[in-house]
Amino acid sequence: MIFSSFEFVLGFFPIVFLGYTIFNKCHFEHLAKIWLVCASLYFYAQGSWDFFPFFVGSIFANYVIGCVLGKIYSDGGGASSLQGKMLLLLGILGNVALLGYYKYTDFFIENYNFVTGENIPLKNIVLPIGISFFTFQLIAFLVDSYRGQCENYDVLDYLLFITFFPQLIVGPIVHHAEVIPQFNEPNNSKLNYNNIARGLFLFSVGCFKKIYFADILTKNAQDYFNGITAASTLNIVDTWYHAIEYTISYYFDLSGYADMAIGLGLMFNIIIPHNFNSPYKARNFQDYWRRWHMTLSRFLGDYIFRSVYRKNDKYRNFYVATMVTFLVSGFWHGAGWTFVVWGLVNGIFVCTASWMKKHDKKLPSVLAYPLTALGVVLTRVLFISPSFDYARNVYKGMIRIEGYNEIKGAVISLFTGNRAKAIAVVLIIGILLCWFFPNSKELEERFRPTAVNVFFAAGLLILCIFRMGKVASFLYFQF
Repeated sequence: MIFSSFEFVLGFFPIVFLGYTIFNKCHFEHLAKIWLVCASLYFYAQGSWDFFPFFVGSIFANYVIGCVLGKIYSDGGGASSLQGKMLLLLGILGNVALLGYYKYTDFFIENYNFVTGENIPLKNIVLPIGISFFTFQLIAFLVDSYRGQCENYDVLDYLLFITFFPQLIVGPIVHHAEVIPQFNEPNNSKLNYNNIARGLFLFSVGCFKKIYFADILTKNAQDYFNGITAASTLNIVDTWYHAIEYTISYYFDLSGYADMAIGLGLMFNIIIPHNFNSPYKARNFQDYWRRWHMTLSRFLGDYIFRSVYRKNDKYRNFYVATMVTFLVSGFWHGAGWTFVVWGLVNGIFVCTASWMKKHDKKLPSVLAYPLTALGVVLTRVLFISPSFDYARNVYKGMIRIEGYNEIKGAVISLFTGNRAKAIAVVLIIGILLCWFFPNSKELEERFRPTAVNVFFAAGLLILCIFRMGKVASFLYFQF
């Protein structure tokens, strides 16, 4: 079940919201939370029923470990306690092992076969939805419990924090300290029509971005890239066109989901952090990663970078910590060496931008912004490539020198037919929206619950409903 579907918009959400509102209206706040937890578990089970028992078991196991870690800290054990360190290590390894089994088993088998010459068959394990995202939230909960930064959360509040369906599958990655207190804020159990209006507005904008931009551009780009083989002869026009198309579609897909998640949270009076801040307006890659998937960058900064970085230590300096962080980020994004290299390349770009800032070196804007955009497109090619040979072939196509007639013919073919023209218009509008218009966060900050805005949001949602029969899964749905 995905947000931009008939099942969710016309079935699941209205029923869940109505039940939650009725329980709160009758002052059954505890039952309202239980209702929301049960609805969220049902939501997850619809997408990963086979994994569901392991999901529930993992949630409770982490709660028990977190409570014990909190008890050790409160009893004076603190960060120096060997018992606490061992328990934290056990908890982290348990989460990583579960993630590793489902996400990386085939990757390790492939590499073992390559090194040893064996022919162990792949397991072809289906990746449970959202496992990469909720694993990070669970690890953060354990680490903060070990550091004494978690309160003695009620099990119901903890369950709601982990399972809250708007952010459960593809994020944003929320932190316990920013959402659990909201569940217990008395005013949040009351209907807030301003939040409902803002939430509807954000949800409609996100849904429109997903259906009318991401789905259309992704389908066209995938049709092209799926047809590429190592022996394909690619022309410069097609490769650049579809690489840019994929780059734009990824933004609208991920940010569209985040908008919908944040909008849904607002309708329940829960503020979920924004995840994107016009990343394609960045002037360098350090700025880009402050704007792209911001809650992931925050997690990696708080729990990976800060665990490695030591000031005035040349072996654990800023650049080493940055490269380790992006190595983890690359491996987290996917089970393949292309993802690892993608992470390292991004790390090099970020280190370069940091070095330039430290030494007061700055490219003129006329170069900085286009070069950053170029880097984003080129790294996106590596991100979507199933192998290095595949990526090399695409890059070769991007620099292949061709004659005027060949280029002219390739351009004409891209715009031949009504469908191709429509897709080109969508791409051009998408680029303009990314570079020159306010983003969803800025629109929300300017939003006022006027009749015009409410009807505008309702109009977007109606347009989306007309196309929901053609909706595609989110690109990060099984990540």
